Amino acid sequence: MTTAGGIFSPDRVDVGTQVLLANTPPAPPGGNLLDLGCGWGPISLSLALESPHATVWAVDVNDRALDLVRRNAHDLGLSNVNAVRPEDVPADITFMGIRSNPPIRVGKDELHNMLLQWLPRLDPDTDAWLVVQKNLGSDSLHRWMEGALPSHFSVTRAATNKGYRVLRVRRR
Repeated sequence: MTTAGGIFSPDRVDVGTQVLLANTPPAPPGGNLLDLGCGWGPISLSLALESPHATVWAVDVNDRALDLVRRNAHDLGLSNVNAVRPEDVPADITFMGIRSNPPIRVGKDELHNMLLQWLPRLDPDTDAWLVVQKNLGSDSLHRWMEGALPSHFSVTRAATNKGYRVLRVRRR
């Protein structure tokens, strides 16, 4: 994989992403999948390899990160990855699944707005899986999502490992 300085965790797959990948079920085999805050692409690329018939939307605001995802997808021979800025995802696209190590350090307001923008785009009876470090507010984010999301969403803690929580957001 090609990474670069100035991108989250340029030297390796970070521990939180490792915890997320190890504690989530297989991705749906098809449909649209979203990696929110994709960085250089470890989650997006894993989804694309695991679900070759799915379209993976690798979304980030950092153009350098998106270029790295495109390069890594090309080097792996993956044609099912769309690395784009948030505004470049068509408004009518919904998702069979979301996986994210969200950018917590953007601040609560920005993070909350981001989640309120993307989680409602889950298809019915599908899940978003988020990994958040416990000492960076995973429990408070869990409580916030329970109160902020419509009643047809449920939020549960699916796993705890290495100081991280994996949160499952289910759209019923």
